[in-house]
Amino acid sequence: MSSFSVSGNFVDVHQQRIYPVTIHIENGKIKFIREIPDSGLTTNDYILPGFIDSHVHIESSMLVPSQFARLAVVHGTVATISDPHEIANVCGMEGVEFMIENGKTVPFKFNFGAPSCVPATVFETAGAEVNAADIERLMQRDDIKYLAEMMNFPGVLNADEEVMKKIAAAHSNGKPVDGHAPGLRGEQAKIYIERISQPSDAKVPLAGGFRGATDHECFTKEEALDKLQYGMKILIREGSAAKNFEALIDLLHDWPEQIMFCSDDKHPDSLVLGHINQLCARAVAKGIDVFKVLRAACVNPVEHYKLDVGLLREGDTADFIIVKDLEHFAVQETYINGELVAKKGKVVTTK
Repeated sequence: MSSFSVSGNFVDVHQQRIYPVTIHIENGKIKFIREIPDSGLTTNDYILPGFIDSHVHIESSMLVPSQFARLAVVHGTVATISDPHEIANVCGMEGVEFMIENGKTVPFKFNFGAPSCVPATVFETAGAEVNAADIERLMQRDDIKYLAEMMNFPGVLNADEEVMKKIAAAHSNGKPVDGHAPGLRGEQAKIYIERISQPSDAKVPLAGGFRGATDHECFTKEEALDKLQYGMKILIREGSAAKNFEALIDLLHDWPEQIMFCSDDKHPDSLVLGHINQLCARAVAKGIDVFKVLRAACVNPVEHYKLDVGLLREGDTADFIIVKDLEHFAVQETYINGELVAKKGKVVTTK
């Protein structure tokens, strides 16, 4: 791969600084970041880590992963945490394999989970079933990053044998479990969180976080606060169907380490208009510190899921974006693995 450099105002989310730099990229990785004098900077653009949708069903966009990526990269999205539940509900393991393989055909970082509830309930007539043995096999794969949303929260609360086997398969392989617990509060929320979170004596402990517990189903601030206080990480969801941004965004002021952004379901007409970049702009407009916003949009998903996505540090893969300002987040360029994939609203390259 070729080497090149970009210059601009570096938004260092880790150090909470903004300063002019030249970033040199070589073989898809960041070779060095060199600070330059203000007088030497010839652009007002900002360089920051790429955005990540921390929970999305690609199928709801009615696009295959490779086509979803074409719409997402122009808005600065470089990666997704993707639950292939819908296609698994119809096609089973064959559908999951299709999503993974199709996603590999484009320069975009899809991170698929193992669908935990296929069918969603015992009362559902589905096209396939994914059982605990299937989950165990999936969890052993490097390209399966987590156990996707455990929708069967009654099964968790009642310690259903098949449900607990699926959770144990994730824990034993050192992979987090995504939650799905709409309306759970108090003692029930505590039990649910404890059972889907990785035990502290696990053989393969997760790095950081509360051992793997997330939830994207909170509709009220009070519900989210309840779960945050038990150590859960909350995904603020704003998609084409469910919209919880207004109810939950103020939590980012006080809980920046435990908040992420997601869409859950994103229809193509909505994705054309914007993605995680829209949530960043709305959050900043509400007076939330830009570093907290970018921690939720860029950093927390990488750290929680241990993703192979760069965060603009020397030695990281060169996954970053260039924006005009830190108010509207109009994306000028998107880079993935050091490759320019989108520029000024258009896809530059596909494979």
